[in-house]
Amino acid sequence: MRVKICGITNLEDALDAIEAGADALGFVFYEKSPRFVTPKDVKEIIDKLPPFVERVGLFVNCEADEVNQIMRDCNLSLAQIHFEGSAAFYGALEVKYIKVIRAQSKNDILHSSGYRLVDAFVESYGGEGKRIDPSWFEGVDCSKIILAGGLNTQNVAKMGEYGFYGMDVSSGVEKTKGKKDRIKVTSFIKEVKGSS
Repeated sequence: MRVKICGITNLEDALDAIEAGADALGFVFYEKSPRFVTPKDVKEIIDKLPPFVERVGLFVNCEADEVNQIMRDCNLSLAQIHFEGSAAFYGALEVKYIKVIRAQSKNDILHSSGYRLVDAFVESYGGEGKRIDPSWFEGVDCSKIILAGGLNTQNVAKMGEYGFYGMDVSSGVEKTKGKKDRIKVTSFIKEVKGSS
């Protein structure tokens, strides 16, 4: 099972996550988030990363041109679209992307197919530690779902039984908002990789 450590704001946390076995790192370009990083800072971090690590940019309420520009400038490999974009928005994207489903009910999960990231709905667009009711996934093919929202070392192994494609964590492995806890990151990844 894949693991993404989201809300990376500095090189030390990025390298710690990679050393612990993270498959992807997430960078938040939403200015209202306490984990916001500028494209300039992200580029400086990414320039120092080893190869074979997925580099994900998280975008909220922005234009396709801005997504395309930041993705190119920072050498990001995947755009995570954390809002309801229009057909025109997606048509104008020139980069690989994944949609986020901000689930408020089980029906929200069932309405999509293909690879998608499923997060618990919160007004602030994530990073609040809110969990999705695990029963929503009973009887659902989760092999193309990346689960986010309220995950931590105490509950992630239990979620592994649903067969998710991956797990995405941010606040559950932090010391403070925007600063990761290396021990929590390492433990989380061990729990995920051990349960898959």
